[in-house]
Amino acid sequence: MSYKWLKWFILWIPTIVIGVWEYVRHVFLLPYISMKLGNYLAPVFVFLVTLTLLRALFARLEHMQESLNRQRVLKAAFEEREQLARELHDGISQSLFMLSVKLDKLGRAKNETDASETLEVIRKTVRHVNDDVRQSIANLHTAPQPTNSAWLQSIHRWTEELEHSGGIIAEVNWQLPDAMFTSKEKIELLAIMQEALMNVQKHAEASHVRIEARFVDEEQTLFECSIEDDGIGITDERKRKKGAYGLKMMEERAQERGWRVGVDRAEKQGTLVRISGKVFDTD
Repeated sequence: MSYKWLKWFILWIPTIVIGVWEYVRHVFLLPYISMKLGNYLAPVFVFLVTLTLLRALFARLEHMQESLNRQRVLKAAFEEREQLARELHDGISQSLFMLSVKLDKLGRAKNETDASETLEVIRKTVRHVNDDVRQSIANLHTAPQPTNSAWLQSIHRWTEELEHSGGIIAEVNWQLPDAMFTSKEKIELLAIMQEALMNVQKHAEASHVRIEARFVDEEQTLFECSIEDDGIGITDERKRKKGAYGLKMMEERAQERGWRVGVDRAEKQGTLVRISGKVFDTD
């Protein structure tokens, strides 16, 4: 018996007992039991049934509630681990990758001036990783907060980092107004885009990347955001790779908002990441 039916059964048992008792009393026992005595016996029967049948049902209900509580605790723990994984991947993992790129640059330094400048950048990156660790720990105890930066500021900051660290020229054509997305939608869409751009830098071997965002209907309720590079292109093996957590994270973030993410080879050359879905104008 399900939890829902068990609750309804407990609620209906006293009514059914009274109904059965009144029927039996009036049809079969009226010549033997007076109306006054019958009225006294009615609550006694309800009490006896409650003491026997309902007591067992209540015990089963409590057991089911305890089981549900355990499931909620396990689900909360799993969600916390997922959030921690995202925090690590979004911030710390990507910062460490940038650190490795700058260490390679330090090894190729031609003079002390270049080495000194690169070393200072590495120090800043290490401090940034430390800040990310602290922020990730703090975020586990609080709800995600809306991003304070404007969309284009965040995107242009990423593109500047692509050009500075990887020599990748980025072109941005952003036509989506900031007010058309909720705070949660902004956070998730920016996180998906950041992961896509990091994949371009890590794996694409690209020289150019194009970022576009626009509405695809006249009512401006459906959007599409694409990130296309001119690199070597993603392979089916890479998409199926067990350790490709970034692709999985992008899909999960999109699904939570009811969006779709497609990661495929571009028509001419490279990889095309397309995020599409519905937007709302209220938080």
